[in-house]
Amino acid sequence: MELYGSYTSPFVRHCRIALLQTELECEFLEIDAAQSATLSPTKKVPLLVDCELKLTDSTSILTHLYELVGEGFLTDVEEVELYNMTNTVLDACVNLVMLEKFDGITADKSVYLTRQVGRIESGLAALNDKSLSQALPLSQAEMRLAIFLEWALFRNKINLDAFPELQQLLDLAQTDEHFAQTAPKE
Repeated sequence: MELYGSYTSPFVRHCRIALLQTELECEFLEIDAAQSATLSPTKKVPLLVDCELKLTDSTSILTHLYELVGEGFLTDVEEVELYNMTNTVLDACVNLVMLEKFDGITADKSVYLTRQVGRIESGLAALNDKSLSQALPLSQAEMRLAIFLEWALFRNKINLDAFPELQQLLDLAQTDEHFAQTAPKE
């Protein structure tokens, strides 16, 4: 198996954590945006190649990895909702980062990005109101949330001062050895 991605991608990080948790043999191959545009039909990371199987989305990859070891990925509708809500807010942050990085466009110059900032703010408030774990292990949805929070802080796109429940979840996640081992570094 081969996982293609970048060390700073939150989507790739979740896959890397899953590989550590499952102890599956997999080679990690770091690629950049130009390489992902040629290797993946979706032109993004992560990309997992397992023999003839090619998976181009982190959720598909995570489902596959946990199925390989006989475990489920998302267990119930509340976990699916938390996971998808997190992905929505994460995608909004990714839009902000990428449009600023590649095109120099910021929210003050774009109605669309202003809407993304609003989505992030209301999403964080809603996520902060969720019932979250107080001890390890985190659910898969909570792991995605913690990955997003650390990435967005790393990219200076959020502040958790008004969201103590989210800060508490992130603090807890940072005590998980696999989470700590995969922390983003420039």
